[in-house]
Amino acid sequence: MCGITGITNLTPEAPPVSADELRTMSAELRHRGPDDEGYHLDPHGACGLGFRRLAIIDLATGNQPVANTSGTLHVVFNGEIYNFRELRAELELHGHQFLTQGDAEVIVHAYEHWGTDCFARLHGMFAIAVWDETRRELILARDRFGKKPLCYATFNNRLHFASEAKAILALPGAPRALDPQALHHYLVFQYVPAPRAIYRHFHKVPPGTFVRVVDGNIERPSSFYHIPSPPPFTGTYDDAKAGLGELLTTAVRKRLIADVPLGAFLSGGVDSSIIVGLMRELGVSPLRTFSIGFTDQRYDESAHARRVAAHFDTEHHEQVVTPQARDVLDTLAYHYDEPFADSSAIPTWYVARHTRQHVTVALTGDAGDECFAGYDRYRAAQLARRFDWLPLPARRLVAGAASLLPHNRPRTLSNRAYRFLSALGRSPVERYLAWINIFNPATLATGYHPEFLAALDFAEPLDWFANLYDGAPPPAANQAVHTDFASYLPYDLLTKVDLASMACSLECRAPFLDHKLVEFALSLPLEWRLGPSDGKHILKDWARDRLPPGLLDRPKMGFGVPVGEWFRNELSGFVRETLLADNTLVRRVFRPDWLHGYVEAHISGRANHEHPLWALLMLELWHRRWNPTVSL
Repeated sequence: MCGITGITNLTPEAPPVSADELRTMSAELRHRGPDDEGYHLDPHGACGLGFRRLAIIDLATGNQPVANTSGTLHVVFNGEIYNFRELRAELELHGHQFLTQGDAEVIVHAYEHWGTDCFARLHGMFAIAVWDETRRELILARDRFGKKPLCYATFNNRLHFASEAKAILALPGAPRALDPQALHHYLVFQYVPAPRAIYRHFHKVPPGTFVRVVDGNIERPSSFYHIPSPPPFTGTYDDAKAGLGELLTTAVRKRLIADVPLGAFLSGGVDSSIIVGLMRELGVSPLRTFSIGFTDQRYDESAHARRVAAHFDTEHHEQVVTPQARDVLDTLAYHYDEPFADSSAIPTWYVARHTRQHVTVALTGDAGDECFAGYDRYRAAQLARRFDWLPLPARRLVAGAASLLPHNRPRTLSNRAYRFLSALGRSPVERYLAWINIFNPATLATGYHPEFLAALDFAEPLDWFANLYDGAPPPAANQAVHTDFASYLPYDLLTKVDLASMACSLECRAPFLDHKLVEFALSLPLEWRLGPSDGKHILKDWARDRLPPGLLDRPKMGFGVPVGEWFRNELSGFVRETLLADNTLVRRVFRPDWLHGYVEAHISGRANHEHPLWALLMLELWHRRWNPTVSL
């Protein structure tokens, strides 16, 4: 796992790329690669590549950049290629000669042999930069699901790229102008989706695509992978269970390849418990597991994690997170580069930091819910469709009556019922958005400062989301799954884990995101995934005899943080000081009177605005840390 940087000139007038510029950029990514650094400068000064290394595989000869035999192709990459040995053997049959034992050199020879078609042959997680000296061509590529980040910015007649935007921002003249439209996306979704970035002139490479830069022209991203809609599985349910077990076991086995100690995150939930169980079956020893707990029992799964750890006889480590987590908020604002509003970044950062004290690699249960329809909102999407036979006025009447239900406290039955019923009067895509967004569009339209609202294409984020949902194969739950694969998974979940873990120089691997496993899961009938009463039905069925009794039958908790209670108690003063002070960004985005009322409604307990307030808090802390140029 590493950090990559680079610069290429877009015009003949641009000065030659210098080693000092590359070192300046790469120094900002030392946390991603504390073990080594490396650079390549094109002889004509047209391009430069930088690299920071976290040594995982081929500790002796795995440094980067790497080149082909003739020295005309150079590669830097961040990630792991799990089938690199198979690709190496195939390439050797074609006459390619290798000098190292790692996966990076396989990429440069694969590109030399297959060109951009090589990216579809790579199994794993990656952000790759290829410099072709002969063609004066730069290629930037990102893995299928967006596990590894990659961004770029254009200024001073150059393109600058990096694993994280902070590396580019370290250069003199880097633009910091805030993009209001990107900020609007953030306030709707809690993240900024690719190719947008929070700054003007910055872009993120979308998952499953590559960007070609040639003759000063930056081409539109070209896709080498799409979220699959595979042919339906034709075997029996028992056949599917057997195939699932084989694919999942293989996915875990491939992710155990490392020349350094590894372990696993263990929440006590189904997905991480399955991963730990397979690690035990595959002979990992010592098997180290790591978890986070909370004093608020509604959010605390540490007892379940301990139970799973005892069942599999792991060397278990846990840490309790308290409201003093405010001490880490500035750290998160630094590492996330953009405003990022998933509050579970707090425990993710804590568990990553704790884990890194013992191991360098950790396996996670991420994406099990997307693969096997585990979120409650997938079942809600299916159930809501059954109400669509009612006339629209009747559905709107039910939605209006939902406001009578108590809904000021999260994780309660009445709050869940309110969220479901209050969206019934909307279209399928609008109600799914209502279940996952941070601020609903009506609230934003009311609260936005008139000058900010006038600068926006207000409907554009909603249209983007609707296109994802409407373009996915029905029924409703399947459309929701595919939409999450194209939005929530890469821009929230995977961003959260990568940046929190790499802030601590820890590599995380997600077996459930093995693309062969994903394609298999999405080929299964929806009812086998969603089940008659719970999500992940076939996965749980396969795992039932492998996990502690009763684990599969307890309610799903998720990886949440009790920020709502913190905001009403220990952190209430901090929230007021941060959001209601003069000259804040949030007071320029929202009407001050509306903002004051919104904050006080939550603190007083009259309303539950924990997620929106968290989004505003992280936006303001990001603004303080990065000081963007704001013109609203």
